[in-house]
Amino acid sequence: MTHFPLIAAPPTAFHADGSLHLGAVELQAERLLADGVDGVFVCGTTGEASSMTTGERMDLAKRWSEVLRGSPMHLLVHVGTNCVEDAKALARHASTLGAGGFAAVAPCYFKPADIRALLDVMAAIAGAAPDLPFYYYEIPSLTGIHLPSDRFLEAAVGRIPNLAGLKFSNNDLVMLQRCAAVAPGRLEIRIGSDELLLAALQYGATGAVGSTYNVAAPLFRGLLKSAGIGDILAARASQLASVRLIDLLAKRGYLPSLKALLTARGVPMGPVRLPLRNLDAGSTAELLGELDALGFR
Repeated sequence: MTHFPLIAAPPTAFHADGSLHLGAVELQAERLLADGVDGVFVCGTTGEASSMTTGERMDLAKRWSEVLRGSPMHLLVHVGTNCVEDAKALARHASTLGAGGFAAVAPCYFKPADIRALLDVMAAIAGAAPDLPFYYYEIPSLTGIHLPSDRFLEAAVGRIPNLAGLKFSNNDLVMLQRCAAVAPGRLEIRIGSDELLLAALQYGATGAVGSTYNVAAPLFRGLLKSAGIGDILAARASQLASVRLIDLLAKRGYLPSLKALLTARGVPMGPVRLPLRNLDAGSTAELLGELDALGFR
């Protein structure tokens, strides 16, 4: 198997008062580098970008670019928002940072009604930073947009010159296969559902972007190694272990649980922002005990 990039989607650290804690970025980067992660996808869903101001997102992306400078890890910046003009401003800012690429979800309050509208939006955002590779970020469980992404890619290949591929946070593996067949060798299909990594490999995924790689990248590296040598039973065992970890984190709220685990590992993440709810001390202790039992502490 050729190298299959694992990109971590890091959560955003906040101080107790809710302000950005940019000092945590260096610690996050050190841990990810030690775990063999290939890059970071900042200001995405895991990063609570939808709960941050445009200025905060720029400050956070800038800090990551500073910390990663000279590192083997590369930087992808998510710029999507309900305001296309803000997304374009974020894209232009990403182009000043030496980012390796950028991505955008579609506006999801006033949703694009069809592929043509989706293409118009993505072309406008991608065109704001034409020098950077651009990825459409599909995550229908949160956006409520269920347009066929293969049809979008087919239309976008001829209209968006810097289109690099798709961040596919969608459990529809048949659709993933269709997307992978649109322009093989040109477009990257990066699976965003960590619990489907093994299956996604078989359906044509060329990389992965996910939140669980913040805490379990070695497990997924083992999965990829096993799959690469044809040890499907070992690969399945690794995938099942990841599913159990994800289930445990999701049990009390995925993002607050992920932040609690990282904090327990020495990377202070602080609270989540409203409307998400933080774990109380009792729930945190229960979570960490259950993680210990699974061997993930």
